[in-house]
Amino acid sequence: MALTLAAAGFRVVVAERAEELSAVGAGIQITPNAGRVLARLGLDKAMAEAAIEPQAIDILNGVTGRQLTSVRGSAFRQRYGFPYRVIHRGDLQSVLVAAVARLPAIRLVLGTVVEGSKLQADGLLVRLQRREGGEIMQAEALVAADGVWSSHRQSVPGGASPKPAGRSAWRALVPADVAAALTDMTRVGLWLGPDAHLVHYPVAQGSAVNIVAVVEEAWERPGWNAHGEAAEINARFAHWCDAARRLIAAPVAWQKHALATVDPTGPWVNQRTALLGDAAHAMVPFLAQGGAMAIEDAAVLADVLYGAADVPAALSAYEATRKPRVARVCDAALRAGDTYHFGTAMAAIRNAALTIGGAHLILGQTDWIYRWMPPEPGADS
Repeated sequence: MALTLAAAGFRVVVAERAEELSAVGAGIQITPNAGRVLARLGLDKAMAEAAIEPQAIDILNGVTGRQLTSVRGSAFRQRYGFPYRVIHRGDLQSVLVAAVARLPAIRLVLGTVVEGSKLQADGLLVRLQRREGGEIMQAEALVAADGVWSSHRQSVPGGASPKPAGRSAWRALVPADVAAALTDMTRVGLWLGPDAHLVHYPVAQGSAVNIVAVVEEAWERPGWNAHGEAAEINARFAHWCDAARRLIAAPVAWQKHALATVDPTGPWVNQRTALLGDAAHAMVPFLAQGGAMAIEDAAVLADVLYGAADVPAALSAYEATRKPRVARVCDAALRAGDTYHFGTAMAAIRNAALTIGGAHLILGQTDWIYRWMPPEPGADS
Protein backbone atom coordinates (compact mmCIF):
# COMPACT_ATOMS: atom_id res chain seq x y z
CA MET A 1 0.00 0.00 0.00
CA ALA A 2 2.80 2.44 0.86
CA LEU A 3 4.49 1.70 -2.45
CA THR A 4 1.37 2.30 -4.55
CA LEU A 5 0.62 5.55 -2.71
CA ALA A 6 4.22 6.75 -3.07
CA ALA A 7 4.08 5.93 -6.78
CA ALA A 8 0.99 8.16 -6.97
CA GLY A 9 2.94 11.05 -5.45
CA PHE A 10 2.08 10.82 -1.75
CA ARG A 11 4.34 10.90 1.29
CA VAL A 12 3.54 7.91 3.48
CA VAL A 13 4.27 6.97 7.08
CA VAL A 14 4.00 3.23 7.82
CA ALA A 15 3.45 2.56 11.53
CA GLU A 16 4.33 -1.04 12.38
CA ARG A 17 3.61 -2.42 15.85
CA ALA A 18 6.45 -4.97 15.77
CA GLU A 19 9.80 -3.88 17.16
CA GLU A 20 11.51 -5.72 14.31
CA LEU A 21 10.28 -7.21 11.08
CA SER A 22 9.90 -10.98 11.04
CA ALA A 23 8.07 -13.46 8.82
CA VAL A 24 4.64 -14.44 10.15
CA GLY A 25 3.48 -17.70 8.63
CA ALA A 26 5.53 -19.44 6.00
CA GLY A 27 4.51 -19.38 2.35
CA ILE A 28 2.23 -17.23 0.22
CA GLN A 29 0.99 -17.67 -3.34
CA ILE A 30 1.20 -14.72 -5.75
CA THR A 31 -1.32 -15.10 -8.55
CA PRO A 32 -1.19 -13.09 -11.83
CA ASN A 33 -3.66 -10.42 -10.70
CA ALA A 34 -1.38 -9.52 -7.77
CA GLY A 35 1.75 -9.95 -9.86
CA ARG A 36 0.61 -7.23 -12.25
CA VAL A 37 0.48 -4.69 -9.42
CA LEU A 38 3.95 -5.66 -8.19
CA ALA A 39 5.30 -5.41 -11.74
CA ARG A 40 3.82 -1.90 -12.10
CA LEU A 41 5.83 -1.00 -9.01
CA GLY A 42 9.04 -2.22 -10.68
CA LEU A 43 9.30 -5.35 -8.54
CA ASP A 44 8.96 -8.11 -11.13
CA LYS A 45 12.70 -8.77 -11.38
CA ALA A 46 13.08 -8.92 -7.60
CA MET A 47 10.07 -11.25 -7.37
CA ALA A 48 11.49 -13.51 -10.08
CA GLU A 49 14.70 -13.82 -8.07
CA ALA A 50 13.03 -14.40 -4.70
CA ALA A 51 10.03 -16.51 -5.68
CA ILE A 52 9.54 -19.86 -7.38
CA GLU A 53 7.49 -20.44 -10.50
CA PRO A 54 6.38 -24.07 -10.05
CA GLN A 55 6.37 -26.47 -12.98
CA ALA A 56 2.81 -27.55 -12.21
CA ILE A 57 -0.07 -27.54 -9.76
CA ASP A 58 -1.26 -31.08 -9.07
CA ILE A 59 -4.69 -31.78 -7.59
CA LEU A 60 -4.95 -35.16 -5.90
CA ASN A 61 -7.42 -37.38 -4.07
CA GLY A 62 -6.15 -37.38 -0.50
CA VAL A 63 -7.72 -40.73 0.37
CA THR A 64 -6.61 -42.77 -2.67
CA GLY A 65 -3.57 -40.74 -3.70
CA ARG A 66 -4.76 -40.61 -7.32
CA GLN A 67 -3.94 -37.49 -9.29
CA LEU A 68 -7.17 -35.88 -10.48
CA THR A 69 -5.70 -33.22 -12.75
CA SER A 70 -2.69 -30.97 -13.21
CA VAL A 71 -2.14 -27.43 -14.46
CA ARG A 72 1.22 -26.58 -16.01
CA GLY A 73 2.91 -23.60 -14.41
CA SER A 74 3.68 -22.14 -17.83
CA ALA A 75 -0.07 -21.99 -18.57
CA PHE A 76 -0.41 -18.93 -16.33
CA ARG A 77 2.16 -16.89 -18.28
CA GLN A 78 0.67 -17.97 -21.57
CA ARG A 79 -2.89 -17.16 -20.55
CA TYR A 80 -2.44 -14.06 -18.37
CA GLY A 81 0.95 -12.61 -19.26
CA PHE A 82 2.10 -13.06 -15.64
CA PRO A 83 3.20 -16.13 -13.72
CA TYR A 84 1.81 -17.95 -10.74
CA ARG A 85 4.51 -17.82 -8.07
CA VAL A 86 5.08 -19.16 -4.58
CA ILE A 87 7.33 -17.43 -2.06
CA HIS A 88 8.27 -17.46 1.60
CA ARG A 89 6.60 -14.56 3.40
CA GLY A 90 9.97 -13.46 4.72
CA ASP A 91 11.34 -13.24 1.18
CA LEU A 92 8.32 -11.24 0.00
CA GLN A 93 8.72 -8.94 2.96
CA SER A 94 12.40 -8.43 2.07
CA VAL A 95 11.47 -7.47 -1.51
CA LEU A 96 8.93 -4.92 -0.26
CA VAL A 97 11.14 -3.50 2.49
CA ALA A 98 14.03 -3.03 0.05
CA ALA A 99 11.69 -1.15 -2.29
CA VAL A 100 10.46 1.04 0.57
CA ALA A 101 14.05 1.82 1.62
CA ARG A 102 14.76 3.23 -1.85
CA LEU A 103 11.91 5.76 -1.62
CA PRO A 104 12.39 8.85 0.55
CA ALA A 105 8.64 9.46 0.30
CA ILE A 106 8.03 6.49 2.63
CA ARG A 107 8.94 6.49 6.31
CA LEU A 108 8.76 3.12 8.07
CA VAL A 109 8.59 3.34 11.88
CA LEU A 110 8.81 0.13 13.91
CA GLY A 111 7.57 -0.47 17.44
CA THR A 112 4.85 2.10 16.80
CA VAL A 113 1.12 2.02 17.52
CA VAL A 114 -1.49 4.35 16.06
CA GLU A 115 -3.35 5.27 19.24
CA GLY A 116 -6.02 7.36 17.62
CA SER A 117 -6.91 10.18 15.26
CA LYS A 118 -8.92 13.38 15.32
CA LEU A 119 -10.80 14.66 12.30
CA GLN A 120 -10.18 18.26 11.31
CA ALA A 121 -11.57 20.41 8.55
CA ASP A 122 -8.55 19.85 6.31
CA GLY A 123 -7.24 16.47 7.45
CA LEU A 124 -6.49 14.31 10.45
CA LEU A 125 -4.34 14.59 13.53
CA VAL A 126 -2.90 11.11 14.07
CA ARG A 127 -1.39 10.14 17.40
CA LEU A 128 1.53 7.67 17.28
CA GLN A 129 2.98 6.01 20.34
CA ARG A 130 6.24 4.11 20.78
CA ARG A 131 8.51 3.17 23.61
CA GLU A 132 10.53 6.38 23.55
CA GLY A 133 7.49 8.63 23.44
CA GLY A 134 4.58 9.87 21.40
CA GLU A 135 4.18 11.89 18.22
CA ILE A 136 1.26 13.78 16.72
CA MET A 137 1.29 14.22 12.98
CA GLN A 138 -0.93 15.81 10.36
CA ALA A 139 -2.26 13.48 7.65
CA GLU A 140 -4.64 13.52 4.73
CA ALA A 141 -5.93 10.04 5.57
CA LEU A 142 -5.41 7.05 7.83
CA VAL A 143 -5.42 3.62 6.19
CA ALA A 144 -5.69 0.67 8.56
CA ALA A 145 -4.16 -2.49 7.12
CA ASP A 146 -3.79 -4.33 10.42
CA GLY A 147 -5.39 -7.62 9.55
CA VAL A 148 -8.38 -9.73 10.52
CA TRP A 149 -8.06 -8.78 14.20
CA SER A 150 -7.78 -5.08 13.33
CA SER A 151 -7.87 -2.71 16.29
CA HIS A 152 -8.87 0.15 13.98
CA ARG A 153 -12.05 -1.42 12.62
CA GLN A 154 -13.85 0.25 15.54
CA SER A 155 -12.97 3.60 13.94
CA VAL A 156 -15.46 2.76 11.20
CA PRO A 157 -18.96 2.72 12.74
CA GLY A 158 -20.73 -0.54 12.01
CA GLY A 159 -17.54 -2.27 10.94
CA ALA A 160 -17.94 -6.05 10.73
CA SER A 161 -16.42 -8.24 13.44
CA PRO A 162 -14.36 -11.35 12.64
CA LYS A 163 -16.51 -14.46 12.27
CA PRO A 164 -15.02 -17.90 12.98
CA ALA A 165 -14.89 -20.04 9.84
CA GLY A 166 -15.08 -23.35 11.72
CA ARG A 167 -11.70 -24.43 10.37
CA SER A 168 -8.09 -24.17 11.43
CA ALA A 169 -4.95 -23.98 9.32
CA TRP A 170 -1.87 -25.91 10.44
CA ARG A 171 1.41 -24.88 8.86
CA ALA A 172 5.00 -26.07 8.88
CA LEU A 173 8.23 -25.85 6.91
CA VAL A 174 10.09 -29.02 5.95
CA PRO A 175 13.74 -28.77 4.84
CA ALA A 176 14.40 -29.76 1.25
CA ASP A 177 16.65 -32.68 2.19
CA VAL A 178 13.69 -34.25 3.99
CA ALA A 179 10.92 -33.12 1.66
CA ALA A 180 12.68 -34.25 -1.54
CA ALA A 181 12.04 -37.88 -0.59
CA LEU A 182 8.33 -37.16 -0.12
CA THR A 183 7.35 -34.89 -3.00
CA ASP A 184 8.53 -33.31 -6.23
CA MET A 185 10.15 -30.05 -5.13
CA THR A 186 9.26 -28.29 -8.37
CA ARG A 187 5.48 -28.65 -8.04
CA VAL A 188 2.53 -27.53 -5.95
CA GLY A 189 0.29 -30.20 -4.45
CA LEU A 190 -3.37 -29.78 -3.44
CA TRP A 191 -4.85 -32.86 -1.79
CA LEU A 192 -8.62 -33.02 -1.28
CA GLY A 193 -10.43 -35.15 1.30
CA PRO A 194 -13.43 -35.35 3.64
CA ASP A 195 -13.42 -32.43 6.12
CA ALA A 196 -9.80 -31.52 5.32
CA HIS A 197 -7.34 -30.60 2.62
CA LEU A 198 -3.57 -30.36 2.32
CA VAL A 199 -1.41 -27.93 0.33
CA HIS A 200 2.35 -27.95 -0.15
CA TYR A 201 4.79 -26.03 -2.33
CA PRO A 202 8.49 -25.06 -2.41
CA VAL A 203 9.69 -21.81 -0.84
CA ALA A 204 12.96 -20.11 0.14
CA GLN A 205 14.59 -20.65 -3.26
CA GLY A 206 13.75 -24.34 -3.01
CA SER A 207 15.43 -24.91 0.36
CA ALA A 208 12.16 -25.88 2.05
CA VAL A 209 8.60 -26.98 1.42
CA ASN A 210 5.69 -25.10 2.96
CA ILE A 211 2.93 -27.43 4.18
CA VAL A 212 -0.55 -26.22 5.14
CA ALA A 213 -3.21 -28.60 6.44
CA VAL A 214 -6.74 -27.23 6.86
CA VAL A 215 -9.21 -29.15 9.01
CA GLU A 216 -12.74 -28.68 10.27
CA GLU A 217 -12.33 -27.53 13.86
CA ALA A 218 -14.41 -25.42 16.25
CA TRP A 219 -11.37 -23.59 17.62
CA GLU A 220 -11.54 -19.80 17.76
CA ARG A 221 -8.42 -18.52 19.48
CA PRO A 222 -7.16 -15.22 17.94
CA GLY A 223 -3.58 -15.00 16.70
CA TRP A 224 -1.34 -16.73 14.18
CA ASN A 225 1.28 -18.76 16.01
CA ALA A 226 -0.38 -21.22 18.38
CA HIS A 227 1.51 -24.44 18.91
CA GLY A 228 0.07 -27.43 17.09
CA GLU A 229 0.46 -30.95 18.46
CA ALA A 230 1.90 -33.26 15.81
CA ALA A 231 -0.02 -36.24 17.19
CA GLU A 232 -3.29 -34.36 16.76
CA ILE A 233 -2.78 -33.40 13.12
CA ASN A 234 -1.42 -36.84 12.27
CA ALA A 235 -4.57 -38.39 13.72
CA ARG A 236 -6.76 -36.11 11.59
CA PHE A 237 -5.16 -37.54 8.44
CA ALA A 238 -4.86 -41.16 9.60
CA HIS A 239 -7.36 -42.38 6.98
CA TRP A 240 -5.60 -40.64 4.07
CA CYS A 241 -3.22 -42.32 1.61
CA ASP A 242 0.33 -43.21 2.58
CA ALA A 243 1.95 -40.39 0.54
CA ALA A 244 -0.18 -37.73 2.24
CA ARG A 245 0.37 -39.22 5.70
CA ARG A 246 4.14 -39.17 5.21
CA LEU A 247 3.99 -35.49 4.29
CA ILE A 248 1.94 -34.73 7.41
CA ALA A 249 4.38 -36.72 9.55
CA ALA A 250 7.47 -34.90 8.22
CA PRO A 251 7.40 -31.56 10.13
CA VAL A 252 9.30 -31.32 13.39
CA ALA A 253 6.99 -28.55 14.64
CA TRP A 254 3.57 -27.21 13.69
CA GLN A 255 1.90 -23.86 14.19
CA LYS A 256 -1.82 -23.31 13.79
CA HIS A 257 -4.37 -20.52 13.64
CA ALA A 258 -8.13 -20.34 13.53
CA LEU A 259 -9.57 -19.19 10.23
CA ALA A 260 -11.91 -16.21 10.47
CA THR A 261 -13.67 -13.99 7.97
CA VAL A 262 -14.79 -10.36 7.95
CA ASP A 263 -17.97 -9.59 6.03
CA PRO A 264 -16.86 -7.59 2.96
CA THR A 265 -20.25 -5.91 2.66
CA GLY A 266 -19.77 -4.03 5.94
CA PRO A 267 -18.47 -0.43 5.96
CA TRP A 268 -14.79 0.17 5.16
CA VAL A 269 -14.60 3.96 5.32
CA ASN A 270 -15.38 6.71 7.81
CA GLN A 271 -14.52 10.20 6.59
CA ARG A 272 -10.69 10.12 6.25
CA THR A 273 -10.15 6.63 7.72
CA ALA A 274 -10.23 3.53 5.52
CA LEU A 275 -9.75 -0.19 6.06
CA LEU A 276 -7.66 -2.22 3.63
CA GLY A 277 -7.02 -5.93 3.09
CA ASP A 278 -8.00 -8.34 5.85
CA ALA A 279 -9.03 -5.44 8.09
CA ALA A 280 -11.86 -4.77 5.63
CA HIS A 281 -12.61 -8.20 4.19
CA ALA A 282 -10.66 -11.13 5.63
CA MET A 283 -11.48 -14.27 3.67
CA VAL A 284 -10.72 -17.98 3.85
CA PRO A 285 -7.49 -18.77 1.97
CA PHE A 286 -8.82 -21.49 -0.33
CA LEU A 287 -8.26 -19.54 -3.56
CA ALA A 288 -4.99 -17.96 -2.36
CA GLN A 289 -6.53 -14.49 -2.72
CA GLY A 290 -6.26 -12.91 0.74
CA GLY A 291 -2.94 -11.23 0.02
CA ALA A 292 -3.85 -10.64 -3.62
CA MET A 293 -7.00 -8.73 -2.67
CA ALA A 294 -4.98 -6.48 -0.34
CA ILE A 295 -2.53 -5.78 -3.17
CA GLU A 296 -5.42 -4.97 -5.50
CA ASP A 297 -6.93 -2.73 -2.80
CA ALA A 298 -3.69 -0.77 -2.64
CA ALA A 299 -3.64 -0.19 -6.39
CA VAL A 300 -7.24 1.08 -6.44
CA LEU A 301 -6.71 3.24 -3.35
CA ALA A 302 -3.75 4.99 -4.97
CA ASP A 303 -5.76 5.50 -8.14
CA VAL A 304 -8.75 7.18 -6.49
CA LEU A 305 -6.56 9.36 -4.26
CA TYR A 306 -4.36 10.55 -7.12
CA GLY A 307 -5.07 14.25 -7.55
CA ALA A 308 -8.20 14.03 -5.38
CA ALA A 309 -9.42 17.36 -3.99
CA ASP A 310 -11.95 15.62 -1.73
CA VAL A 311 -10.22 12.84 0.20
CA PRO A 312 -13.34 11.48 1.97
CA ALA A 313 -15.10 11.22 -1.38
CA ALA A 314 -12.08 9.46 -2.88
CA LEU A 315 -12.02 6.93 -0.03
CA SER A 316 -15.73 6.30 -0.56
CA ALA A 317 -14.99 5.70 -4.25
CA TYR A 318 -12.31 3.18 -3.26
CA GLU A 319 -14.85 1.31 -1.14
CA ALA A 320 -17.52 1.36 -3.83
CA THR A 321 -15.07 0.21 -6.50
CA ARG A 322 -13.62 -2.67 -4.54
CA LYS A 323 -16.63 -4.11 -2.71
CA PRO A 324 -18.37 -5.98 -5.55
CA ARG A 325 -15.21 -7.78 -6.66
CA VAL A 326 -13.99 -8.57 -3.15
CA ALA A 327 -17.41 -9.88 -2.10
CA ARG A 328 -17.45 -12.16 -5.14
CA VAL A 329 -13.95 -13.47 -4.37
CA CYS A 330 -14.86 -14.04 -0.71
CA ASP A 331 -17.91 -16.06 -1.73
CA ALA A 332 -15.92 -18.08 -4.28
CA ALA A 333 -13.27 -18.90 -1.66
CA LEU A 334 -15.92 -20.15 0.77
CA ARG A 335 -17.43 -22.37 -1.92
CA ALA A 336 -13.99 -23.69 -2.86
CA GLY A 337 -13.39 -24.76 0.74
CA ASP A 338 -16.69 -26.62 0.79
CA THR A 339 -15.78 -28.34 -2.47
CA TYR A 340 -12.35 -29.35 -1.19
CA HIS A 341 -13.92 -30.98 1.88
CA PHE A 342 -16.77 -32.87 0.20
CA GLY A 343 -17.80 -36.21 1.68
CA THR A 344 -17.84 -39.47 -0.30
CA ALA A 345 -20.82 -38.97 -2.62
CA MET A 346 -20.16 -35.35 -3.59
CA ALA A 347 -16.41 -36.01 -3.73
CA ALA A 348 -16.99 -38.64 -6.42
CA ILE A 349 -18.79 -36.06 -8.58
CA ARG A 350 -16.10 -33.43 -7.91
CA ASN A 351 -13.30 -35.87 -8.73
CA ALA A 352 -14.94 -36.93 -11.98
CA ALA A 353 -15.40 -33.31 -13.03
CA LEU A 354 -11.75 -32.52 -12.31
CA THR A 355 -10.54 -35.58 -14.19
CA ILE A 356 -12.68 -34.84 -17.24
CA GLY A 357 -12.39 -31.05 -17.23
CA GLY A 358 -8.69 -30.97 -16.42
CA ALA A 359 -6.66 -27.77 -16.54
CA HIS A 360 -9.31 -26.02 -18.66
CA LEU A 361 -11.84 -26.43 -15.83
CA ILE A 362 -9.44 -25.11 -13.18
CA LEU A 363 -8.31 -22.10 -15.19
CA GLY A 364 -11.82 -21.36 -16.38
CA GLN A 365 -13.12 -21.15 -12.84
CA THR A 366 -10.51 -18.59 -11.80
CA ASP A 367 -10.18 -16.72 -15.08
CA TRP A 368 -12.21 -13.74 -13.84
CA ILE A 369 -9.90 -13.42 -10.84
CA TYR A 370 -6.58 -13.65 -12.65
CA ARG A 371 -7.47 -11.36 -15.57
CA TRP A 372 -8.01 -8.32 -13.32
CA MET A 373 -6.03 -5.27 -14.47
CA PRO A 374 -4.81 -2.62 -12.02
CA PRO A 375 -5.65 1.02 -12.72
CA GLU A 376 -2.89 3.48 -13.48
CA PRO A 377 -3.13 6.59 -11.28
CA GLY A 378 -3.72 9.64 -13.44
CA ALA A 379 -4.50 7.65 -16.60
CA ASP A 380 -7.95 9.25 -16.87
CA SER A 381 -6.89 12.76 -15.95
